[in-house]
Amino acid sequence: GLVGTLITTILPHWRRTAHVGTNILTAVSYLKGLWMECVWHSTGIYQCQIYRSLLALPRDLQAARALMVISCLLSGVACACAVVGMKCTRCAKGTPAKPAFAVLGGVLFLLAGLLCMVAVSWTTHDVVQNFYNPLLPSGMKFEIGQALYLGFISSSLSLIGGTLLCLSCQDEAPSRPYQAQPRAGTATAPAYRPPDAYKDNRAPSATSASHSGYR
Repeated sequence: GLVGTLITTILPHWRRTAHVGTNILTAVSYLKGLWMECVWHSTGIYQCQIYRSLLALPRDLQAARALMVISCLLSGVACACAVVGMKCTRCAKGTPAKPAFAVLGGVLFLLAGLLCMVAVSWTTHDVVQNFYNPLLPSGMKFEIGQALYLGFISSSLSLIGGTLLCLSCQDEAPSRPYQAQPRAGTATAPAYRPPDAYKDNRAPSATSASHSGYR
């Protein structure tokens, strides 16, 4: 999920030119992403230009930027927490904090997946709405790019991974108090009282026998 979210954020293939009606241009294709817009030629040459003004961008693009950046950050932190919470790692081994890290990683994965899903769905809705708008000329209409499909897949993987992490930790929770009960019982059992009592009972008999011998 993290790798897919990063690639989705970087790629400019969020929107691509739509070939509508008779205006079909096979030599040039226009692409728009979160950070740049590119022109692709049929010869295989890309020409990209980064957006210069942040305030000049539409609100949906600014919101998608913020959501995707936060999603990437949450996915990175979730991966670190999940690694610490895994059983095969030695970090915090044998402590109650280890399953807590796994749960935290699962929750962060869920949040990252939701943010990525919101950004991708919002952009998809905007592209489809503009595509079927009869007031817009055909040259200003775009289609759904490959990055949006990758974003849907990445967000789904993050949601599935976060759900599995949370469920796996819930299955382990009932076994911990049950294992702690025998330790508490064995700690209170007296181990050396019976021999002491036995020695105390035999000591008077030995002294009494010695006194009876002197008499």
